[in-house]
Parts: sequence; structure tokens; C-alpha cells
Amino acid sequence: MSETVVLLHGFAGTVRHWDRVTALLDRERYSPLALDLGPDALRRVADAAPDRFILCGYSMGGRVALQIAAAAPERVTRLVLVSATAGIDDQAERLAADEQLAGEIEQGTIEQFIERWRTSPLFAGDPARVHEEIASDTRRLAPAQLAATLRALGPGRLAPLWDRLDTLTMPAVVLAGERDQRYVAIAARLAGALPRAECVIVPGAGHRLALEAPEAVAHAIAA
Repeated sequence: MSETVVLLHGFAGTVRHWDRVTALLDRERYSPLALDLGPDALRRVADAAPDRFILCGYSMGGRVALQIAAAAPERVTRLVLVSATAGIDDQAERLAADEQLAGEIEQGTIEQFIERWRTSPLFAGDPARVHEEIASDTRRLAPAQLAATLRALGPGRLAPLWDRLDTLTMPAVVLAGERDQRYVAIAARLAGALPRAECVIVPGAGHRLALEAPEAVAHAIAA
């Protein structure tokens, strides 16, 4: 019987973010379940997932994955965090910034947001192919959807979990791309705080590992 792998994408993405990763999984052993994350993400995952599952989240999806793992650790057999963090300290300041960004997204077009996201320092070094794939994925969304998701699941909204990581005793892998130096440091901190975690830094890759290095993500899921 195959094991379900719940996959949670990042902000401005859809389930298609995981296509390159799921194509590499052995379908006799693993059944991918990629879920679209909206404002009701935590309930949606709780309802859609089986009693026990592997949980993999990227960026925003990684924060959501940690929330789920903390709420129901007995359901998660393996935790894979991709370019993720357990939260930020300056929540009030970030919440205000997220609200401002959400309002700006609502007032603009999806193409304006795509260009804004493309030029973010976090993605500056991404190959043209990755930018094009992300833009194609984001065009499936509407500005109102993006704004609602940011308001519900932005880093200013979800409570930090750094002080609870030692209770998450399931096996875990924390991945970051070598070019993504901020998240390389965060990955080391996460792996150091999780009792049974391995830290994997992927050579030459940036923040969007599922597109640049899907083999590394698939290996972390299956390890």
C-alpha cells in the first residue's frame, strides 16, 4: 500500500508547483496529494489527508506544514521543509506590511504582481526558465485570491513555532538552496531545533527548489 505525500505550495503558486517532484516519485510507494492553499488551508489539509501521511511544504507551505505538524504530530510520519521558516519575531510590523501588500495586489493586475514578484531579491538569481514557470502558474490565480491568502497565511499572521520544534519528533528533512543564503541559515537553525532532522543544502540552487532541483526534494520525501 502506498503512502500519501501531502504537498503544500508557496505564496502565489498552485498545485502545479510540484509537477516536477511528483513525476520523480515511485507511485507504487507514494501517492502525491498536492493541495491548493487558501485562507482555510489548515482545515483543508486536516480534512483531505489520511490519518497518517508524509508532509512536505515549500516556503509559505512550509510554515503551514509546521502548524499542522504541531497541531497533530501523531498524523505526520515524515516532515519535509523546503525553503521554509518556523516564523518571524516582528509579527506586528510584518502584519502591517502584509496588509499593505495585500491592498496593493488587489488594486493591480496579475501581470503587475508577476513582475513585482519576479524582481524580488529572493528570486533575483533564478534562471529564466524558473521565472517563466512561476509566471505561468501565478496566472492561474486572481489578485483577490492572492490578497486573501496573504492576509490569512502571511508570515505576520501565523504564530512562530520556534519554541515548539523540540516536540516534533517525527523524522524530518530541511532543505535550502545554496544561493538562498538567508534560508541556508534558517535551515540550519530549523534542523538544529527539530530532534530528528537532517539539513540538506542543494548546490547551485535558489529558493524554488521544486523547480530547480526536483530530484533533491523527491529524494528527501522518499529517504
